[in-house]
Amino acid sequence: MGEDVTRVVLSFPDGLSEWGRDQIRTDRYRNYLRRMLDEPRVGDEREEFVDVGCCGDSLDLTFRVEAVEGGARIGDGTVVELVERTGAVDGGWRVQSAAGPRE
Repeated sequence: MGEDVTRVVLSFPDGLSEWGRDQIRTDRYRNYLRRMLDEPRVGDEREEFVDVGCCGDSLDLTFRVEAVEGGARIGDGTVVELVERTGAVDGGWRVQSAAGPRE
């Protein structure tokens, strides 16, 4: 089976709100990312759902694999590190904003 990845670095757009940052930095969300990644390669991108709370619409956030250390597959002990990259975020809190849906 080979060795597990010891550390994977994922970037996310710096336009993410503080609420969104709080959500993706939780242990439960990092565990979710660990299950979704499987065999990461530098440059891979994937969109993942981020909870925006009870008053927002859904937010899909694009994560990019910036670095992979160790083996080829994600394991229970793999450290998931999150870093920012320049970029905007489309979605989230629109239900409460002027850009939100209109009747």
